[in-house]
Amino acid sequence: MNMKVKLLGKNLDDILPVLEEYGLIPDDTGTPELIVTYGGDGALLGAERQFPGIPKLPLRDAATAPTCPAHSAKEIIGKYLEGRLKLTRLPKLQAVAPQGILTGINDLVINSLEDTSALRYRVFIDGELYAMEVVGDGACFSSVHGSTAYYRSITRGVFRVGVGLAFSNSTEVVDHLVLPEESKVTIEILRGPGVVMADNDPQKFQVQVGEKVVFAQSGEFAPVWGLNEFMCPECRFLRHHLLSPHEKRN
Repeated sequence: MNMKVKLLGKNLDDILPVLEEYGLIPDDTGTPELIVTYGGDGALLGAERQFPGIPKLPLRDAATAPTCPAHSAKEIIGKYLEGRLKLTRLPKLQAVAPQGILTGINDLVINSLEDTSALRYRVFIDGELYAMEVVGDGACFSSVHGSTAYYRSITRGVFRVGVGLAFSNSTEVVDHLVLPEESKVTIEILRGPGVVMADNDPQKFQVQVGEKVVFAQSGEFAPVWGLNEFMCPECRFLRHHLLSPHEKRN
């Protein structure tokens, strides 16, 4: 297949022969037309951060994430080449802080920098005061795609439209929110410092007392082929219940 393909992830020697069998020859020169990620969610998130806006084809690493028969790497590659995979454009999020901008697909998080000290902060939604003072571990601003990750661990729920705002271990009774997708959430630090993070990005920003961070959708999208197949519930069951710890590979 005459396409410039980039391969990213771990255990790449396992998948390389499969790609070559189907004519997808990885090429590290120039700008790729397709990014194939081999691994898990983290590999996909990292690939979008490194090559934003370029279509991704995520494949599960069978050594660390067993797949159901319908979603093996060969099956997914075959469907892609036959034009039977759907392209999903995932809305991206951004955190605008005095120190710069972080972007993510799943979620943006602001937490206390010190594990032994709570973060104290004020919350504005679209410029209107929502909470005068919240004391807790921090807050999570989530996309629909990310609602099954950290947002769910805080709220025990997911959402299907908009953006989510969840408060982690707050001492006050503050409702978790599902907001319209165009909403902007501003966090003002009252006692800190805090740390701002996006997805699994190793880059983090420290924010000090009096500084503000604005969370919103960025207006950009991450194009992903076969996202439904990548997020298959049956495959997820196999990962969580049938793979014993000694079989997992780092």
